[in-house]
Amino acid sequence: MDLSAPKNSRTIGDVTAPNPVFRAREVNVFYDQKRAIHDVSIDIARNEVLAMIGPSGCGKSTFLRCLNRMNDTIPAARVTGLIEMDGQDIYDKRQDVVQLRARVGMVFQKPNPFPKTIYENVAYGPRIHGLAADRAALDEIVQVSLQRAGLWDEVKDRLGHPGTSLSGGQQQRLCIARAIAVNPEVILMDEPCSALDPIATARIEDLIDELRASYAICVVTHSMQQAARVSQRTAYFHLGELIEVGLTDRIFTNPRHRLTEAYITGRFG
Repeated sequence: MDLSAPKNSRTIGDVTAPNPVFRAREVNVFYDQKRAIHDVSIDIARNEVLAMIGPSGCGKSTFLRCLNRMNDTIPAARVTGLIEMDGQDIYDKRQDVVQLRARVGMVFQKPNPFPKTIYENVAYGPRIHGLAADRAALDEIVQVSLQRAGLWDEVKDRLGHPGTSLSGGQQQRLCIARAIAVNPEVILMDEPCSALDPIATARIEDLIDELRASYAICVVTHSMQQAARVSQRTAYFHLGELIEVGLTDRIFTNPRHRLTEAYITGRFG
């Protein structure tokens, strides 16, 4: 199948990207008879942050959940089209969903640490996936993951404390450490800062910028300012359709579609 250009794309801008880890083509999502996503085609590239913006209910989070098959957990949901990761169809019947979700980590809107210690929150994934040969190797994974999440210096003396004892911003960085502990290729973030104060938000945004060197990152955000700060490419969704995608600077300074312009300038949304 030719993945370079979708047949029925109405999207303005280039849906392709150099060095993509994900290629989505003509993806639709249905909840029973309701069509929530309409023929969305887009690439997600390595070492890049893609921001997905748009009004509430426009399909950003629904599309994000397609990328690690979280929609599988909703009985009424049905996904059509093609989504490939490193050239493999992730909806192929032979796809191991557990392994897919190890390769595609997810950070949710509200911090959701496990009811375990800080150490066990980070160690959980490597342990169940058999990534550590012994306790020393597991200790190293936990330390490196917490360091990469910018949390090690704050928690290194209380790894045995509950993860829920941390502040909201610290809990979100713990969840990021938990996601990267299994060495994923992609990190999906669904409104990762919406429950955080401005200082914690700034820490998470700095962290996103640092993590871009190692991962493909896709961020759903209601904050256009945040999208402008952290992303290299931006995709604008409206009523389940991908309206426009392009370099972030261009989207925010010279949007080509009237709906994108109306949203960027605050006329609706």
